[in-house]
Amino acid sequence: MALPTLDATEQRIIGSLLEKQRTVPSSYPLSLNALRVACNQTSSREPVTDFDDATIETAARELKTRGLLRIVWAGKGSRTLKYHQLLDEVLSLQPDERALITVLLLRGPQAPGELKTRTERLHPFADRDAVEQVLRRMAALPDPLVRELERRPGQQDRRWVHLLGPVAESAGPVAAVPAVDRDVVLADGAGVRDQRVRETYDQVAQAYFERLGDELVERPFDVWLLERVASLAGSNPIVDVGCGPGHIAAFLADTGASVSGVDLSPAMVAVASREFPDLDFEVGNLFTLLKPRTAAGWGAAVAWYSLVHLAGSELAPAVAALARTLAPGGVLAVAVHAGDEVRRVTELVGESVELDFVLHDQGQLLAAFAAAGLTGVEWYRRGPSGDEASTERLYVLGRLG
Repeated sequence: MALPTLDATEQRIIGSLLEKQRTVPSSYPLSLNALRVACNQTSSREPVTDFDDATIETAARELKTRGLLRIVWAGKGSRTLKYHQLLDEVLSLQPDERALITVLLLRGPQAPGELKTRTERLHPFADRDAVEQVLRRMAALPDPLVRELERRPGQQDRRWVHLLGPVAESAGPVAAVPAVDRDVVLADGAGVRDQRVRETYDQVAQAYFERLGDELVERPFDVWLLERVASLAGSNPIVDVGCGPGHIAAFLADTGASVSGVDLSPAMVAVASREFPDLDFEVGNLFTLLKPRTAAGWGAAVAWYSLVHLAGSELAPAVAALARTLAPGGVLAVAVHAGDEVRRVTELVGESVELDFVLHDQGQLLAAFAAAGLTGVEWYRRGPSGDEASTERLYVLGRLG
């Protein structure tokens, strides 16, 4: 059959149903109220809408007439109607195709890296190349589902758009800051990125300690939050992941906690071991972090700016890996730079370097905490102070179980 043509309201309705069918299957099909909330949510939607019930009901009836939506009763004896999409059946969409169409319907034209990040809860793409392969497969169909757009001024990558109806595009050059592709740090592969990070911090380890070893003196909020984390950990041990020269671990230890540190850089571990010989530091990777030898799990895992070199697509796996090492009731506390940018740094603590820092998206980090089963999540933001880099700081804290 020929591709259906959906107007903007129909695209939002079908996209929302496709999304919720995968992310909240226990609540699917959706009631009218739930569908309206899904259409109008302020996250993961571009543009944000304000549909009323009448608008959704009218569009849903039209979609039903065209065989793209089914309206069902909520259950035996119930008078509540629920809505179920049929687009994936009509188009015979594969799971990977379905995920990409869902996000394209909800957020308009996007680059492969953005799509990789935004489909994490819908389909596990290995990398941005895997996304692009599926896009090109859909573009090569007898009735293409997507097409690639020309790169426009201010955009880093070519974007893709679905062909299921008109999609609004700005008429002129892009004047706003373009959407960031946080997976660009993986362009040469995760191994190359990790080697660059390791070599850079090996290079600056001593200067880093000399410059930042006493930074908490001027960071009262960090002090308050770290003390709170130590209190929540109780008598269980704490691990400082990405510990650098050990000053955060040492502060936590001063609260009376049993603390260990892990870092990718051997030189950083050497400095930490020299400066704080009463603590245990070792070279390691957060993705392979183990539980402590003396307890059922860590009372707290602290990742203080140690996720800042990860791609957007690595954020959820990293949080999940850390959460798996926690004891029941254990705490994960993360601090990152927040924003929409991958910042290339050429100077760090007075040393010439070349290293990318990823400014992470708050919604994506919170979603990673939820996906990892962390509850009671708290988040805080603050601006830069003193001679800190000019970025907003985001802190997120959650408990296991």
